[in-house]
Amino acid sequence: MEIFQQPVKISSDIVLGSGKMVLFAGPCAAESYEICMETGERVKELCAQLDIHYVFKASFDKANRTSVNSYRGGGMEKGLDILSRVKKDLEVPLVTDIHESYQADEVAEIADVLQIPAFLCRQTDLLLAAAKTGKAVKVKRGQFMAPADMKYAVNKVREAGNENVFLTERGASFGYHNLVVDMRALPTMRQFSPVVFDVTHSVQQPGAAGGSSGGQREFAPYLARAAAAAGVDGFFIETHPNPSKALSDGPNMIPLGEIEDFLKMIKKVWEVGQGYVNSQNVL
Repeated sequence: MEIFQQPVKISSDIVLGSGKMVLFAGPCAAESYEICMETGERVKELCAQLDIHYVFKASFDKANRTSVNSYRGGGMEKGLDILSRVKKDLEVPLVTDIHESYQADEVAEIADVLQIPAFLCRQTDLLLAAAKTGKAVKVKRGQFMAPADMKYAVNKVREAGNENVFLTERGASFGYHNLVVDMRALPTMRQFSPVVFDVTHSVQQPGAAGGSSGGQREFAPYLARAAAAAGVDGFFIETHPNPSKALSDGPNMIPLGEIEDFLKMIKKVWEVGQGYVNSQNVL
């Protein structure tokens, strides 16, 4: 399979698919300015040491929670205010989700990358609204989608005049309350765009914790190494100072205290994988 050769511009100095690893990382939800900054400062420091491009991630609204009583975040006004302050103080690019078409323009005022959640990857109006902002668009593969069919989501964004679109793998539904990652999805989707591997949502157990999602973070290192070896352009990792007290997706997040070893492990395997891919120019 041939590798897709068109890189995606994230910011003035970060290009996905240009031969340097890109990390999208932060807490699941923008719970507070303090948690975002504690997380972002540590990850930024490590990325500088490891020569990894860093994009901060957090969600201002988690609109796809299991229960109506689940924590969703601060909403547009409060959540975007936190993210705006974090981006300014960290001095790194920002990625966050949008769930409705009307959100695209306002979120694009502060975000460098608009993320389309997996369950919404087929929503044409949402994809077009994100595309028309001119910002990079990160589309997560739906758990119900065949990897080859994600080319249509990519094409929707491109046909709206935005070439800066890329895909993210996060596992497929495997029975109830479980996901499995088919590593064949990575080279398949990398024919259409650069590909990012979502480490932590790939070990999520949707709805498995009695009204909330569970997770098996103990399997995250195995999947991350496999994806790094298979050949991806970057990684998406949710991390938190204390996942057991996180307000969203705690069971699958990597503890901030463990993120240094985790990133060193990924980077080492990724460099080997990239060396092979670049020498062959195929996956």
